[in-house]
Amino acid sequence: MTGTGPVGVGVIGAGVISNQYLENLTRFPDLTVLFIADLDTTRAAEQATKYGVSASGTTEQLLAHPDIEIVVNLTIPAAHVEVALQALAAGKHVWNEKPFAVDRESAAELLAEASLLGLRIASAPDTFLGAGLQTGKRLIEAGRIGQPLTALTAFQAAGPEAWHPNPEFLYAPGAGPLYDMGPYYITTLVQNLGPVKRVASTASTARTQRVIGSGPRAGEIFAVQVPTHISALIEFQDGASAQSVFSFQSALPRMGLVEIAGTEGTLVFPDPNAFDGDVVLWTEGSDAPQTIPTKRQSERGTGVLELARAIRADVPERASGLQAYHVLDVLASIAEAADSGTFVDVRSTLDATIALPEDWDPDAATVRTL
Repeated sequence: MTGTGPVGVGVIGAGVISNQYLENLTRFPDLTVLFIADLDTTRAAEQATKYGVSASGTTEQLLAHPDIEIVVNLTIPAAHVEVALQALAAGKHVWNEKPFAVDRESAAELLAEASLLGLRIASAPDTFLGAGLQTGKRLIEAGRIGQPLTALTAFQAAGPEAWHPNPEFLYAPGAGPLYDMGPYYITTLVQNLGPVKRVASTASTARTQRVIGSGPRAGEIFAVQVPTHISALIEFQDGASAQSVFSFQSALPRMGLVEIAGTEGTLVFPDPNAFDGDVVLWTEGSDAPQTIPTKRQSERGTGVLELARAIRADVPERASGLQAYHVLDVLASIAEAADSGTFVDVRSTLDATIALPEDWDPDAATVRTL
């Protein structure tokens, strides 16, 4: 049985990112947010009041709630696996914020446990479900650039400590520009070029310490524990290739660059960390590119909705744990390649998913109530 009616949701983690999630989760007709939990129960209560959620408290209280079917895990990366395992043990499906896990072993444990219990575990990023990236995917599926052959992606910035009030976790293992921003770009590449075969890379660290630039802790110094610049060469199983840069040490910002070139044209995608944006199509022999505008439908939380609808329809979800594991495997392989100075084989794989239907509407009520 897959149940009927709107899917009950509980959110664990009431930090900065929860605002973006809750703004959307509380407006989707196919979802009902029932509980918000946080180690800081006062913060959880404030978010519950702000977004009209009826209850808040501890993780244990959330997991005991009988009507919660999906746990949205917005904890820090180091806690993703522990919290997800607790939710699975309580009989809940799980949506993990990215990264899926901080290492392959714990990610594999999550997949195995979910399979054993007959539950689903899915993961951010869900930006690839937005209108912008889905429009690009449909154009590639329609053959508008011919056979995709090469790609170029880049994310370059000075670093998040300038705006984030508590940025230390973004410079800890499981984060850095590779794990923090990499999932958006690698997921977009995998969605359009298929699974990765092997990678090579180089890495550097500009400074071993950073300074918090805003908020009540402005001026505090913290340690940098991971590389802050990665340059990667990626080879896909079907022979396509990509070059990618992930950097927290560039005074020149360059964000959202994703270009995929094929035998008949080149497609410029919108920012993979966003849900809308124009798609630009360059074709052989044309005098000017064609710009295809897209309209924003929703933001973070779209993947939770797609998971919920997949549960009700008893079909596979698109932002699956298997996809998240493969993306994590690629990221870990890139990190290992930087250490070894050699190509590293990516052992995992995954099946392709098709684009969402053009009429897919997050604001529609699609699940039946008996």
